[in-house]
Amino acid sequence: MISRLSDRIAGTIVLVLAIWYWWVASQFPASFGDPVGAATFPQMVAVPTGLFALYLIVRPDPDPVWVRVPAIWKQIITVAILLAYPPVIIPLGYPLATFFGATALSRVLGGTWLAAVGTGLVTGGGLFVIFDRLLGLPLPLLPGL
Repeated sequence: MISRLSDRIAGTIVLVLAIWYWWVASQFPASFGDPVGAATFPQMVAVPTGLFALYLIVRPDPDPVWVRVPAIWKQIITVAILLAYPPVIIPLGYPLATFFGATALSRVLGGTWLAAVGTGLVTGGGLFVIFDRLLGLPLPLLPGL
C-alpha cells in the first residue's frame, strides 16, 4: 500500500493545482466582443489535468518505478524548457517561441533533428492559426508585435 502513496501524493498536488488554475482563470475579466474569453483556454487545460490527477489518486500504479539518474536530467531539462517558454513568447512572437520550445522538447524526448524541427514548425504555425485566427485569441506574430 505504501508503494502507491507516491502516485496519490502527486495526484493530490496536481488536483490542487488544477483547481487553483481553474479558479484563477475564472477571475479573468471578460472583454466585450471577445467570442471565447480569456478564461476558456486555461479552463480547457485545467479539466483534463484534474481528471488525470483524479485517476492517479483512484488508480495509482501498483508497482511504481523510481526515476534513475539519466531520466531525471531529461525531466529537469523539460521543466527548464517549460519555464523558459512563457517569458519568451512576447519578445520572440508566439510562432517562433513555440517552434523553439516544441523543437527542444522533441529533442529531449529522443526525436531526430528532422522530426523535432518538423514538430516545431507544425506546432508553432498550427497553434498560432488555431488560437489567433480561428479562436480570436490575440497572439504576438513577430518579435515585439
